[in-house]
Amino acid sequence: MNPAQKPLDNPTATASLPRETYVRRLLERYRQTPGTLGRIRWEDRTLAAELHRRGVPLERVEAAFNLAAARRIFREADAMPLQPIRSLHYFLPVLEEIQTANIDPGYLAYVEHKLRAHLATCSDDRR
Repeated sequence: MNPAQKPLDNPTATASLPRETYVRRLLERYRQTPGTLGRIRWEDRTLAAELHRRGVPLERVEAAFNLAAARRIFREADAMPLQPIRSLHYFLPVLEEIQTANIDPGYLAYVEHKLRAHLATCSDDRR
């Protein structure tokens, strides 16, 4: 069962955010995630609304974006290039992993920090 089909995760976690705000923020963050095409499809909007309905905290979805992006970026240098991420659905297995594996929040913060540092270095190199 994927995260979008699970029973309500924590309805109060997203209750403070109106659905439109949650969906807009989630999709904007998705567009900015390294490795994505940066385009939003109607299926992505539908999934974002479903994640809101299920009460999946926006912070947890963002952690899934960070973890998946880091895994793609920090892999073997001689590995075959990966195709761009074309759908928000790509992140569902990582979201499932975060929800079920009780990944330490400290580790997720470390991944986010490492990813931000890498992206800052990449943007500095382009100047």
